[in-house]
Amino acid sequence: MGKILELLKKKKYLVSDGAWGTFLQAKGLKAGACPELWNIDHPEAVSDIARSYLEAGADMTETNSFGGNSCKLAHYGLADRAYEINRAAATLSRQAAGPDKIVLGSVGPTGKFLMMGDISADELFEVFYEQCLALKEGGADAIVIETMTDLEEAVIAVRAAAKTGLEVLCTMTFDPLIGGGYKTMMGIAPADMIQPLIEAGASVIGSNCGNGSKGMIDIVREIRSVNTEIPVLIQANAGLPIYKEGKTIFPESPEEMAASVPDLMAAGANIIGGCCGSTPAHIRAIAAQVRK
Repeated sequence: MGKILELLKKKKYLVSDGAWGTFLQAKGLKAGACPELWNIDHPEAVSDIARSYLEAGADMTETNSFGGNSCKLAHYGLADRAYEINRAAATLSRQAAGPDKIVLGSVGPTGKFLMMGDISADELFEVFYEQCLALKEGGADAIVIETMTDLEEAVIAVRAAAKTGLEVLCTMTFDPLIGGGYKTMMGIAPADMIQPLIEAGASVIGSNCGNGSKGMIDIVREIRSVNTEIPVLIQANAGLPIYKEGKTIFPESPEEMAASVPDLMAAGANIIGGCCGSTPAHIRAIAAQVRK
């Protein structure tokens, strides 16, 4: 049994971290620059993000590696540095976390579509496996496959992560439907993902991004209507984004985001954190609610 399942046995509820992309932008990441290259060029800034979330009360921190697969890095001419960049990402979060807190190696989509023939399933597996191995070598305790919309890609990523021997978490991103309910842009409902991801090797499933915290409550309920046992991870945005004066604003305050925590827990969420627009202040408020 991995660290996360062990901790959940003791504590029942855990707190994860918040946004990385918007935090990096606040630290000076320019539009169009590679966020993951900061692991090499600005390691102190990256470590500081991980440390900030842990000091705010998170039980775990992710790594700055969401777009660190070789397919995404190829856009910056960095595909051949994928292993180096991911290993550095995990090393920095490990240093910030010390021996007691959990490090989640962050793995996002490749941007390639199997159904369009952009990449084969075997090639996709190798891309994810390279990234996950590097994160393990750098010190990650678990891999979180996140912001997935294509179930087939998510399953391949989970299989690749599980091959490393680390615990695997997987979250998909769902959009609200006009008539009610939620689906990914590829047409996957929360209930559809559960069995395939478990069979592929995920020990925690859930949802991130796409919705503010209130929108996540029904997603958790749908998961729980199908499976009452598997731990559920929720990382909501700090509200739905608003474009204002040339900037994207996430409107939910820490207090507003934390107000949904009791309902998320009642619905069946076990690990709660934040996604886009959330800050250490949001995580501090969430942690305070969880620990009540």
